[in-house]
Amino acid sequence: MLYIVEHLEDELYPWCIIEYRHITKIVGKKNVLFTHLRFKKDCDKIRGFAKAIPESFTTLGLKNVCVLDPAAKEQLSPKDREAFSVVVLGGILGNNPPQERTKMLIPESLWLKRRNLGKGQMATDNAVYVVKQILEVGKELSQIPFQDCAETVLDDGESIVLPYRYALVKGKPLMSGELIGYLKKHGGF
Repeated sequence: MLYIVEHLEDELYPWCIIEYRHITKIVGKKNVLFTHLRFKKDCDKIRGFAKAIPESFTTLGLKNVCVLDPAAKEQLSPKDREAFSVVVLGGILGNNPPQERTKMLIPESLWLKRRNLGKGQMATDNAVYVVKQILEVGKELSQIPFQDCAETVLDDGESIVLPYRYALVKGKPLMSGELIGYLKKHGGF
């Protein structure tokens, strides 16, 4: 399975790099490609730990592609592993409430199959983890435990609540330790 993260933010923020590095740890660097990084310096930052190109995945002529889209009508399931060899995820900071930006940024006119991961909006690294559990491990979405919102205590005694859905791994929300350190140091994103 090839996981493609189509970077759709205007810039490559430090938290994006942290999340992208975490994705590489989840699926392995040979199984992920970061696309649509508009500047050479951004590609170079990613190439330190994974493959990255400035072009969109839409220019690569790929077959058997699934685009993850929270607004898609059909949910991803283990049976989809027969149909798809590439899963595209949008590297987008989610809005709360969601604004269906995936549909706007990866147009439906491309005739790509789309699937969702249920109702909750996830961080990209969590979405990659969930896709791996469904397509590679064979779990149904209903078999994966989740927590809506995650709170991280900052060093000054305050906390930040992240309003997204997190997969629970060993009872804890899946979140990079590096991201937690970043949030503590900077007081948020």
